[in-house]
Amino acid sequence: MLLWSPRDVQADNAPDWLRAAAQDKLPDYPKDTVAVILLDEQQTVVKDNGEIETRYRRAYKLLRPEARENFGHGIVYFDNETKLSFLKAWTIMPDGHQLEVKEKDAVELGVGSEDLYNDHRYKSLKFPEANPGSVVGYEYVQKHRPFVFEDDWSFQDLVPCRHARFSLQIPAGWEFTNHWANFAEQKPQTASGTQFVWEVQDVPAIEVEPDMPAWSSIAGRMDVKYFPRDPRLRAKTTGTWNDLGVWYNGLTGGSRVSTPAIQQKVTELTAGITDPLAKMKALTFYMQRKIRYVAIEIGIGGYQPHPAADVFTHQYGDCKDKATLLSTMLHEIGIESYYVLIDTTRGIVIPDFPSTRFNHVILAIRLPNDVKDLSLYAVVDDPKLGRLLFFDPTNPYVPLGYLPTYLQDNFGLVITPDGGTLISLPLLAPSTNRLLRTAKLSLSSAGNLIGEIQELRWGAPADDSREQYLRVTPAERQKVMERFLANFLSNFTLTSASMSNLEEYDQSLLVNYKVAVEGYAKSAGNLLIVRPRVVGGKGSSLLAGKPRKYAWEFPETTRQDDVFDITLPAGYVVDELPQPVHAECPYATYKSEVQVKDNVLHYKRTYEITDLVVPTQKLGEVRDFFHQIAVDEKSSAVLRRANP
Repeated sequence: MLLWSPRDVQADNAPDWLRAAAQDKLPDYPKDTVAVILLDEQQTVVKDNGEIETRYRRAYKLLRPEARENFGHGIVYFDNETKLSFLKAWTIMPDGHQLEVKEKDAVELGVGSEDLYNDHRYKSLKFPEANPGSVVGYEYVQKHRPFVFEDDWSFQDLVPCRHARFSLQIPAGWEFTNHWANFAEQKPQTASGTQFVWEVQDVPAIEVEPDMPAWSSIAGRMDVKYFPRDPRLRAKTTGTWNDLGVWYNGLTGGSRVSTPAIQQKVTELTAGITDPLAKMKALTFYMQRKIRYVAIEIGIGGYQPHPAADVFTHQYGDCKDKATLLSTMLHEIGIESYYVLIDTTRGIVIPDFPSTRFNHVILAIRLPNDVKDLSLYAVVDDPKLGRLLFFDPTNPYVPLGYLPTYLQDNFGLVITPDGGTLISLPLLAPSTNRLLRTAKLSLSSAGNLIGEIQELRWGAPADDSREQYLRVTPAERQKVMERFLANFLSNFTLTSASMSNLEEYDQSLLVNYKVAVEGYAKSAGNLLIVRPRVVGGKGSSLLAGKPRKYAWEFPETTRQDDVFDITLPAGYVVDELPQPVHAECPYATYKSEVQVKDNVLHYKRTYEITDLVVPTQKLGEVRDFFHQIAVDEKSSAVLRRANP
């Protein structure tokens, strides 16, 4: 952080807009509100040559000491195509004293820890005396020539906003369209032929809730497109998804050119393989394991992939580079594929308003007619393009046939030589994301529990576990398992553990572990009280806290089964068993039952999630559903000593 001294600060020169914002009488806010955005202003001037100049102004009133962490400084992003021409910041203290810091006082840093090199930078100015009661603000001006004529005004944040304004000036003969997301449409308050102003007041804060959709996907914003009068600039206009596809296809037209070295590698990887799907798996496995994720993004390089030859030579690239090389290699075995632009946050892309709001590139692989394997779940039958198998070459844990959960039920723009087609990617069925946990356990008369538990995982549960175990050293994997068991057991010892297929991503992951739990069953006179559900939880934070404002989002569809057999101690009989449970809501089902036969307690339950996003009006039903699960998970069987 920047350390400032009084000699670097000038007094009594805060601009009029900041002084006016500081005088605003604020409404009452909840006591835990750390800060308020007094003003968020964006003034955009579009010039006839395609250059855009934007002046940003933002002012906060700090209400609590913890506001310093997120609002004690102003951050401005820029790159080689976006020039920063002005930057200043100010503080107005509660006693009215004013302090200023200039651009020379800013700290400049790069953006992107996984990038080998990019031109994305930011400057950070620390506000002096950023204490409760102070008003802080900053102003900066950027000039840039965009690759696509798009803009957005994001006016809702994690703290309330008192006043937000967006002004637009376009040249005569230019046009624009706009779209409001997650907020009621507002008409321009003033409008001439070339000048427009929108204002919103008292925008509530986005309150972060557990398991809500990404807050950026529910925050209010306005997206804008510009349409120049000069036909030569029209190539930067994306009025339709097809236009956007034409633009991106033009950027990537020469990227997927093979070389003798690439051809030789494909021959090597597919040698002796005749099945087309097996060849595809060999190439996708190579891409996930051997091509490292490293980005080099300079200027248009944020959109445009590097040539396949360069990616292969260096053995690294970002998402679009990995998609480029894989597409080139697939072509060598007669399999065609298409770039797919997508955002890893579900809900960001709006089908009714074409834009470049994407942050990721994957592939749509056109399946040959003779490839009909039932393990290929991420398939869409498109009337024009045929059967498309969507695959993410960047995610190292998700095999061909599956999709990462964050890309499911999402929109992707498929790029073809003729343009772009927006396609809804599939939501995979619960049966593709399975967890089967079985246990053979024995309970002693002292209440101690010992035995073996086996987990069979595939789909998302396997992906999640693989990531946890492969991100740590083999010596640390036992600690990962112990942390999991600690959620359900106390006084336990993990006596042994093993895993199979940990790095065979297209196979089920098998996890076996043996445990000994001291005092698992509680004694009460001649009774033993034992919980049949030994490990594994289906609970939810939806049960806790105040009423929610936003939708609930499950991580994925899934089916999960627990089958536990507990051999009871000799001399004990069952006095009481939990009742069977059958709970359901429009998004999930849950069944459990406990039986005893031949002195073995059999516990069985099935939990299935069939959809992802629960709207607020349905939260009550889902809350009741989880309440029934919570009660069932805590239920106990009562054993009685037959001969006290």
